[in-house]
Amino acid sequence: MATKTRSRAAANYRCTECGWTTAKWVGRCGECQAWGTVEEAVETVARTTAAATVARPALPIGEVDAATAAYQPTGVGELDRVLGGGLVPGAVILLAGEPGVGKSTLLLDVAARVAGQGRKVLYVTGEESAAQVKLRAERINAVSSALYLSAETDLAQALGQVEQVEPSLLVVDSVQTLSSTAVDGSAGGVSQVREVAASLINAAKTRNMTTLLVGHVTKDGSIAGPRLLEHLVDVVCQFDGDRHSRLRLVRAVKNRYGPTDEVGCFDLTEDGIEGLADPSGLFVSRTKDPVSGTCITVTLEGRRPLVAEVQALLAETGNAQARRATSGLDSARVAMLLAVLQQRASMNLAKDDSYVATVGGVRLTEPATDLAVALAMASAKMDKPLPARLIAFGEVGLAGEVRPVPGIGRRINEAERLGFTHAVVPASPNGPGQVPAGFKVREVGTLGEALELLF
Repeated sequence: MATKTRSRAAANYRCTECGWTTAKWVGRCGECQAWGTVEEAVETVARTTAAATVARPALPIGEVDAATAAYQPTGVGELDRVLGGGLVPGAVILLAGEPGVGKSTLLLDVAARVAGQGRKVLYVTGEESAAQVKLRAERINAVSSALYLSAETDLAQALGQVEQVEPSLLVVDSVQTLSSTAVDGSAGGVSQVREVAASLINAAKTRNMTTLLVGHVTKDGSIAGPRLLEHLVDVVCQFDGDRHSRLRLVRAVKNRYGPTDEVGCFDLTEDGIEGLADPSGLFVSRTKDPVSGTCITVTLEGRRPLVAEVQALLAETGNAQARRATSGLDSARVAMLLAVLQQRASMNLAKDDSYVATVGGVRLTEPATDLAVALAMASAKMDKPLPARLIAFGEVGLAGEVRPVPGIGRRINEAERLGFTHAVVPASPNGPGQVPAGFKVREVGTLGEALELLF
């Protein structure tokens, strides 16, 4: 039976880069701001699609062999954690991040580890030559006889390399550098990225070949190219990290085969990139004696608890307006906590310069760190250190109340594992749950109760 497709009268002019339409010709696209890309559109004609002969008949779901889609570990434990267990044959994974964050280094390491398992891997680079990739591979000890390199920017040539090598894993660095002669537009444009992604996905599904794509990001951090790219691929991972810090975090934004609330931690060094199974030590200072203005907290990155330290310094200023400086924390939230301390805890902070920062370059955005930030500033104001081996977490409201946060049990267990013995947590109807033996937990309902308890 033939099915009839929908027909639509196209606008008179259309941008070849982003698809923006307009009723009259303009020299500059109103959406992507590109010059000379608006061309006259062709009217869409109604067509019908005839049914074709079925090549692979449909099977009852109970007869489908699920073993062909089993996870295959990459050898990088932190990446396997994010992906849900490893690489799935035929899956297409997009790894996006800012320039210089370590995307190519991580994928080259993964490619070498997979090749070391006896599987063929093809690494297609459009940004560097094969010699440049070889130099990096030697530096990070990622040389393997089953790892093939190809420097291509033409999509047809890259697909030809796939047919010749027949790899089980394909790495493309990056999807924005490949282009097809069958499609108009420059490499990295919307139409080119759409065609390149569709062709690579088709090859991956046809050959049951896992494909890793490197993606660029725009200034606002979103993935460059059409939004369709994120819908077509199976997994979308975001690679984050401060260029002034060695810590790198990989998060799964979309995952058809596993969870999207796991985070992988990596340490980027001159010798390559290594997974951090226990990264909490990077975010805590190593002082022998307690120092005023410091407080330890436990934050959740996905389902993973991480111990971090907040440091605060308050100094009286002679200026008319006090300075508020933050590093690794939301400045607006720190300013709110200063106002809560002044109004609800009767602390005169209006004439004090405040400097609040995290240790190790970690960025804390979770509201559960509010209590630790407030206690660190109160400790700095009173010049009294908090007790040793103490952690604190909880969300602080404008009324001075300490609100419950998710994962209290996981946070306490992580703190106990790292040697902490006391915790100040929000009061909740169900309590803190099962507490490890020898670990003391004090529940507080307001910020005033926490200050009275500790000071």
